[in-house]
Amino acid sequence: MEPIATPPHGTGLVVIQPLKKRRCAECRTGPLALLVLEEGAPRCLDCADLGHLVFLPRGDAALTRRSRESSALSAVVVRFNRRRSRYERQGILVEEEALALAEERCLADAEARQRRRVRDARRREAEDLRFTDAFEREIRRLFPGCPADRARAVAAHAATRGSGRVGRSAAGRALSEAAVTAAVRASARHTDTPYDQLLMSGVPRHEARRRIAATVEERLREWRDEHTPGA
Repeated sequence: MEPIATPPHGTGLVVIQPLKKRRCAECRTGPLALLVLEEGAPRCLDCADLGHLVFLPRGDAALTRRSRESSALSAVVVRFNRRRSRYERQGILVEEEALALAEERCLADAEARQRRRVRDARRREAEDLRFTDAFEREIRRLFPGCPADRARAVAAHAATRGSGRVGRSAAGRALSEAAVTAAVRASARHTDTPYDQLLMSGVPRHEARRRIAATVEERLREWRDEHTPGA
């Protein structure tokens, strides 16, 4: 039989997943999926008075901890790793009622976390809406000739959370004139000039920007005029 080290103090009962086929030394049932060593001889769980316990695989630390806390009797399940020459934990055996109670508590926690995620998402959505509104108002103040739907689109694009765009920068969140102007300029560059087509045709970015710079600045001058037609 594969060796087993003496469990550390406080570990409690240890149950083995054997690598080889073993029979119970007392009732002769086998092969055993799980066994307990008593005085060097294998015992099945029923003969070791552990047959009423259920197996909980490792992987969920919270469920494992709560199951052990609620179970009057429990055991650690180990299996020998030949490559590492040591026994490794596979899970625990606990009372079925304790596992059910632990699952209920973990489910309640999961539901609470989901409710909190929903609340946080709603809060962020409201914050983003307020920020987009403020960004749009600043666009309209600096560029009163900018059409309302265009100002809204620029604000929504620039202020998208996690986008890395100018609206989410520190200057953008502070609604600095430079950041707002940069967002409007970027919109004009991509929407009102052949800039994107130039990039797709292989024109270097700096050269493409040079070619369309006059058109972009003319559009910004138009939008700075509150009497621009269509505003």
